[in-house]
Amino acid sequence: MQHTTLSLRHGLLALAITAVWGSNFVVIRLGLDQFPPFLFAGLRFTLAALPGILFLPRPNVSWLNLAAYGVLIGAGQFGLLFLAMDGHISPGLASLVIQVQVFFTIFLSMARSGELVRGFQVAACLLAVAGIAVIAVHVNGHTTPLGLALVVLAAACWAIGNIVAREGRPDNFLAYVVWGSLFSAPPLLVLSLLVEGPAAIGRAISHATLWGWAAVVWQSLGNSWFGYASWGFLLARYPSATVSPWALLVPVFGMGTAVLWLSEPMPAWKLAAAMLVVMGLAVSVFYPRLQGRLARI
Repeated sequence: MQHTTLSLRHGLLALAITAVWGSNFVVIRLGLDQFPPFLFAGLRFTLAALPGILFLPRPNVSWLNLAAYGVLIGAGQFGLLFLAMDGHISPGLASLVIQVQVFFTIFLSMARSGELVRGFQVAACLLAVAGIAVIAVHVNGHTTPLGLALVVLAAACWAIGNIVAREGRPDNFLAYVVWGSLFSAPPLLVLSLLVEGPAAIGRAISHATLWGWAAVVWQSLGNSWFGYASWGFLLARYPSATVSPWALLVPVFGMGTAVLWLSEPMPAWKLAAAMLVVMGLAVSVFYPRLQGRLARI
């Protein structure tokens, strides 16, 4: 029987996962100082796939499902996110805006199942949209309309990737991520060749420092391998409703580490935007649980 409350050890593990995922936005920003965005993303997924596919069995899904997931998460989510963070949006705000994937995932799932949208879901979405609107009216040199739009598109790709993964029902999600990366890396590397050019690729690879390569490794092994494997470990032992609320800490760590490591300013409007988006996420996660408890009283 699954427990409904994380043990202290597993709670610390969940905290570590969200800290890794949140601080990853700062790591992305540092990596982009040395690699152009499509090359950086391509290197990330190359290392995520190799040599993992040599000792992780292919998950029990079709090649088409793997390819769809890999392209959506690789070229879609991370390709667009890295492009946005290459001078178009700050790391802290990127970590916040990307979380609207939750609402894309919910509404896409409901559209496929024919389920009607419920009132609390509309309210949660409106709170998050209000937060994005606050960001939109405060665009400046650090965050541009293009950057905001690219991150929203990245969130949409992430959500569609979630639907693809859910319908595939892989037996091992880490293996699914690793094998899916086989289809993430090629389009990103082709985009790098076509958009960034051979000269920029050669220059970046030949001049990258140890810190630059550490950012690639962190993306692959820390963010993908440790993060997804550990999250899957928790989901296998606890209900999704127990584990998923911890993801609300990702933008908290994202914005916090951006302030600490990059001295990203945190004016009142940015705090208000963060509060609105996180409140929207919290309503979507916690309201059904609260409603269920009240119904049992």
